[in-house]
Amino acid sequence: MAETAVAAAPPAAPPTRNQKTVELSTAQKAAAVIIALGAEKASLLYKFMEDEEVEQLTLEVARLGVLSTQQTEDVLNEFYQLCLTNKAVTEGGLEYARAVLEKAYGEQAAAELLGKVTKSLKNREFAFMDKADIKSLFSALRSERPQTIALVLSYVDADKAAGVVAQLDEKKQIQVVESIAKLDSVSPAAIKIVEAEMHNRFSNIMTDTNIKVGGIDYVADVMNNLDRTSEKNIFDGLADQDLADEIRKRMFVFEDIITMDDRSVQRFVRDCDPRDLVLALKAANAEVANKLFANMSTRMAQSIKDDLEITSNVRMKDVEEAQQRIVGIIRGLEEKGEIIILKGGKDDIIA
Repeated sequence: MAETAVAAAPPAAPPTRNQKTVELSTAQKAAAVIIALGAEKASLLYKFMEDEEVEQLTLEVARLGVLSTQQTEDVLNEFYQLCLTNKAVTEGGLEYARAVLEKAYGEQAAAELLGKVTKSLKNREFAFMDKADIKSLFSALRSERPQTIALVLSYVDADKAAGVVAQLDEKKQIQVVESIAKLDSVSPAAIKIVEAEMHNRFSNIMTDTNIKVGGIDYVADVMNNLDRTSEKNIFDGLADQDLADEIRKRMFVFEDIITMDDRSVQRFVRDCDPRDLVLALKAANAEVANKLFANMSTRMAQSIKDDLEITSNVRMKDVEEAQQRIVGIIRGLEEKGEIIILKGGKDDIIA
């Protein structure tokens, strides 16, 4: 939804306390704003949208049904706050906007609003890449400078960025990862140059504010999605060992299972394919193996040990892929809050 296109509508009627509150998706909230604005104002808002956005939004409006007055008021209030935030960011920059919002809403609410708006601004640049597959991205970027590749990849999902990085030659892999990790904020002028170099396939810059891209957290996410061979090559080639160590602290690899608490290990093992456990353990060290066996049932542990004895001539690629699938399960459970991953030894666990 084009959050900056219109001003917020007047507040809805006072909420009815007895009505049940249902969490709305972002698309449903957009539909609620459209309904509250009315047909005339909504038609003006549509002028700032792509055809696909209009189609999606119209579908959500048709599906929405009846909202409580409390839900309507909450959605309009959120929309109004985002409009103010976007205006402050565009006209005064991030730091100015942060200062204004902290005074108005407090530090935590200001951070949340800025996060939503800067993500929205970021997503409008390079929007075409949402539909571009890995092969197309690689074809477009393979001959570009590492710094250019790093900037472009900072605007795509981590798994898609990893797919591009994995296809680069070893030297360029290292250069691109270093560049992404060291990115902080990029001026609109620099982004416009990149847009020109990519033959005007990217959207126009909509703000004069520096936009946060890349960084160590992002590159750690990219590294978590790379195959183990590419990951090892990049870490072996990084000249800045402090940077390499910091990236390692923020990512999770198969061997890091030994740092997990027993309850978390027991939880993710339940979701693993036993065949993947057998393959993954073919190249695992004794410490990882012992950690896994200690958190399985006696029957399951014996079954996997038996399979390990009869499994031979396994390709290293199959082992690495199995380990990556297990890591994917672990990371997915962590995102859901079902398990805990210790990063850099800095987290304390309270039972």
